[in-house]
Amino acid sequence: MEPPDVDLGRDETPEQRADRRWGDLLQELRVAQTGVQILFGFLLTVVFQQRFGQLTPGERHLYVVSVVLGAATTGALVGPVAVHRLLTGHRLKPETVAFASRLMALGLFLLLCTMVCSLLLVVRVAASDTTSLWVVGVMVVWFALCWLGFPLWARHRNSAPPLDGG
Repeated sequence: MEPPDVDLGRDETPEQRADRRWGDLLQELRVAQTGVQILFGFLLTVVFQQRFGQLTPGERHLYVVSVVLGAATTGALVGPVAVHRLLTGHRLKPETVAFASRLMALGLFLLLCTMVCSLLLVVRVAASDTTSLWVVGVMVVWFALCWLGFPLWARHRNSAPPLDGG
């Protein structure tokens, strides 16, 4: 709870703040879930392609890891909906939002891992091992910049405290 003399920029109760943050979280989840569903659907079809039999054992292991990570990502990004459904009506909206936010952060981390494994598999099949490592390394840096670097830089530039605790 914030001290009463701090101006938060909004005149809302904790319940209203939780409702607003839940709405924001749902919009973010919709964007992330769409991409994950497309990627996961693609990964599920790869095993049924004729060329799958030509993969090396290492590439097959990488494929399995990619699929498992894709499934885990899907679970983490759908989890907030289940949490909300199970806790609705129990006057736990702020706790629900906090837990759902953590699940979404986990889902984004798992998405990064899924992307890395999927890219490594695809580029490794299309090019050499050395090329695939360089391409994936550059993409990891790019994801880190987009998902962490730029937002943290913007937050640092604006030294004002967060309006709603995060």
